[in-house]
Amino acid sequence: MNAASLPSGPALAERFAARDACVGIIGLGYVGLPLALAFAERGFRVLGFDVDPSKVEDLARGVCYIRHLDGGRLRAARERGGFEASGDFDRLGEPDAILICVPTPLDAHREPDLSYVDQTGEQIARRLRSGQLVVLESTTYPGTTEERLLPMLEAADRVCGRDFFLAFSPEREDPGNPRFGTTDIPKVVGGVNEASATVAEALYASVFPRVVRVSSPRVAEAAKLTENIFRAVNIALVNELKVVYEPLGIDVWEVLDAAASKPFGFMRFTPGPGWGGHCIPVDPFYLAWKARGHGLKARFIELAGEVNREMPAYVISRLVGALNDRGRAIRGSKVMVLGLAYKPDIDDPRESPAFELLDRLLALGAEIAYHDPHVPVAPAMRTWPSLPPLASEALSASALSALDAVVVATDHSTVDYALVARHAPLIIDARGVYRQPRANVVKA
Repeated sequence: MNAASLPSGPALAERFAARDACVGIIGLGYVGLPLALAFAERGFRVLGFDVDPSKVEDLARGVCYIRHLDGGRLRAARERGGFEASGDFDRLGEPDAILICVPTPLDAHREPDLSYVDQTGEQIARRLRSGQLVVLESTTYPGTTEERLLPMLEAADRVCGRDFFLAFSPEREDPGNPRFGTTDIPKVVGGVNEASATVAEALYASVFPRVVRVSSPRVAEAAKLTENIFRAVNIALVNELKVVYEPLGIDVWEVLDAAASKPFGFMRFTPGPGWGGHCIPVDPFYLAWKARGHGLKARFIELAGEVNREMPAYVISRLVGALNDRGRAIRGSKVMVLGLAYKPDIDDPRESPAFELLDRLLALGAEIAYHDPHVPVAPAMRTWPSLPPLASEALSASALSALDAVVVATDHSTVDYALVARHAPLIIDARGVYRQPRANVVKA
């Protein structure tokens, strides 16, 4: 390559600041699509890539498959010519910046599965052109950007900081959060070198009001893991408190209400039937795995995982006990799980504990059903392959009366909980929906 002919870092940064550039985003899911819209709405031309042809087709027709996003934003971006979706990865040479927003799950042994990152890196490396910025946004363990992506991209005698630029900037999306949208959350950026950090900072500063630049990709990778580990550990704590307080006759939700009245030194977390979503049940184990590679033990992380993974079993035990008290066996009982999404008022079912509840109920011989206004059809889940096809069933007085029990797994605001309370013979409340004592409600 002729280094003199390459676009310099300062020149690329100026183009980003002027929004005179094309941004490519690989992975148009719960992270990538909101990010694409944010860039498009601020004047960038955005080219989105996804391997799922149905997503590409929906976006080409202006159909937004993420229900908590405003579909009008997508249609407006398309009409302005600011957004295009494609499955043709030969077009990766077009964008000036390529942002990687692909899944980073765990494998069957609860170890990091970076196959999507590796495959994406290989796709980019085959087509990387002079002067492009590549940013990994997928949550991962410290060292991924430099140890896995950098060698791929520096093939063919390319040099980072001269021929291309590379950084890590963790996604911090919170689906359905009414207060903090994509660009309301400060953007952390760590570059592989000074030139890469400067270019990446310029890109994000053109869209995000605040950019937090750190010294390296490892620091940025660790920051994202730390955020989610903090949540995982505190969720485990309140879940354990729930289990401990129950035989003492203490309502954990009342305790938390009282504790939260302290204006300092306490941050409220809420118990539930287990953890869910792509981040909290997955990300902490990326650091635990990395620690083991250095001969270290991440004790808090492992313990939090153990406590949170036990919660579905605890909820089922409360259901079995309550049915026994009423002279019913779990086998043959008709049980509806209320809520399939992993958190309220969104359509995201990833790693939802509701699936684990359904799977356990089925294994115990119960007849299962679910209701969720945001998830009309239960998707096939690779973690629970034995679950049969299920569709959301309507709530009515007659349908509820025909059940043996309802398990509140997700507290969607649109559900008529008063109707459920009037007609369901037994309610296992794992979300603290029913705060006042009721004869047919058992807290779990």
